[in-house]
This record gives sequence, structure tokens and C-alpha cells, in this order.
Amino acid sequence: MIWLIITIAVILLYLFALAPRLSRRDAMRAFFGTMFAHRGYHCKERGIPENSMKAFCAAIARGYGIELDLHLTKDGRLAVFHDDTLERMCGRTDTVEELTSLELSSCTLLDTDETIPMFEDVLTLVRGRVPLLIELKIPTASLQICEEVLRQMRNYQGPFLIQSFNTMGLRWFKLHATDLLRGQLSSNLTAKKTRESWFLKFMVKYLLANFLGRPDFISYKLADLPVMNVWILKHIFHTPVAVWTLKTPEALFDGKKCYDIQIFEKSYENY
Repeated sequence: MIWLIITIAVILLYLFALAPRLSRRDAMRAFFGTMFAHRGYHCKERGIPENSMKAFCAAIARGYGIELDLHLTKDGRLAVFHDDTLERMCGRTDTVEELTSLELSSCTLLDTDETIPMFEDVLTLVRGRVPLLIELKIPTASLQICEEVLRQMRNYQGPFLIQSFNTMGLRWFKLHATDLLRGQLSSNLTAKKTRESWFLKFMVKYLLANFLGRPDFISYKLADLPVMNVWILKHIFHTPVAVWTLKTPEALFDGKKCYDIQIFEKSYENY
């Protein structure tokens, strides 16, 4: 009898840790079937860098949603940029967090005339015409980026979702902005050695930290699926699942067939 009680307790604890927020499913339905252009509709060969104003204009022109990434600059502004350092895109080893917005304005992307956009300029460009999927990059324990995102999005008129690998960022929105839709990003995080602890990566990989952030949706790398916990969230809890990054016709087909939201790069499509 004692083993039965222990087994039931473990199962209940597991489901408690895994469970999403259940109250915003109707709001999430508006995003079902949305195709988000990953870092904008970019094409290096055509001089359209990722996370650039040109890439966002191209996405808007085609009616695609825009997935983008945010870092907080040294002077507290939101810069649209993906990588931990500027090396790949701008040829310098600094991080966004180490530079001011003025210093970043002189950094050109992939030897083009495009520079790192400020988030407020992207919001002015988009003006609610297409949905936004906003990833927060939170490299330290500071959650100041969440405060600045909330400040700017309170004045924005248009559909958007917020997502992050950092569960504490989601928890911040859970505590301070319960009306905003938030998603837990994840993938096979334990496969690579990074600065984060293995235990934290394990918890996020298997979505066992959901009790902290109670996400409205899961955003998972398609190549790392299937994962049992994602299956449980989708089919038992009926949690919306976004998949990334779909770069081939086959991946796009699977993403549309099996999941709710698609984040893609159409590298096989002519501009």
C-alpha cells in the first residue's frame, strides 16, 4: 500500500511540475497556424541579414509573422540581435550587453548597410500588421530586460507572444504581467556543454521547470522531437506547441501536420 501511495505522489508531483497555465487557451488559438519568419524573412545572399529591418519588411510584405530576439544594451535599451556575441554578424567580440545603443548603431550586419535595430523602431515599423514572436535573451540573473519589454509592449497595438529559454524570465511575467502570453523555449539542451549547469538544462529540456513560469505554449526544436513530456503537454494538457526552425519542405510539412505554430526559414524558396 505504501508503494502505491508513493507512486501516486510521484506522479502528481511530476504533473504539477510539468503543467502549463490552462486559462489562456482561447487567446492562444488566434496564433494557431501562424507562420513566423525566423529572425525575419532574411537571405544573406540577397543582402538581407537576419534580425534586420530589411528582413522584417520582407516578412511583412509576404504576410508572415516575425520571430525576433532581444538583448538589453548597456544603457537599458532593447536591441534586436540573436547571438551571445557580435562576432558572427558584425565581426567583433563584444556582447550587446557590454555596449550602448549608440555604440551598437555603428555595427553593420554581414557587411551590408543594415545595422542592429532597436526594438522600438521595429514596433513602429510593424504597427500590428503581422504577429510578433519575441524571444528574450537573458544571459545573467538580471531580469531588467523583462521590465523594459513590458514597458514597451503596454503601448503596442498588435498581436504578440513572448518566449525564452530562461524560465525565470517567464516567472517574472507570471508575477508582473499575467495577461501577456508566454512560452517556454526548449530543445536537447544537455547535448552541448555551456555555461549553464547541467541540472538546469535538464529541467528545461524536459520542461520540468514549468511550475515556475506556467507557460501558455511550448516552443521546441523540431529536430529534437519527439519528447515524451512535449507529447503529454500537447495531448493531455492540450498545450499549444510551436516548432523551430523549419528549413526544408519536409520539416515544414511535419511542422504544419503535427504542431500548432511554425517558425521557419524558407531557404529553398526564391525571393
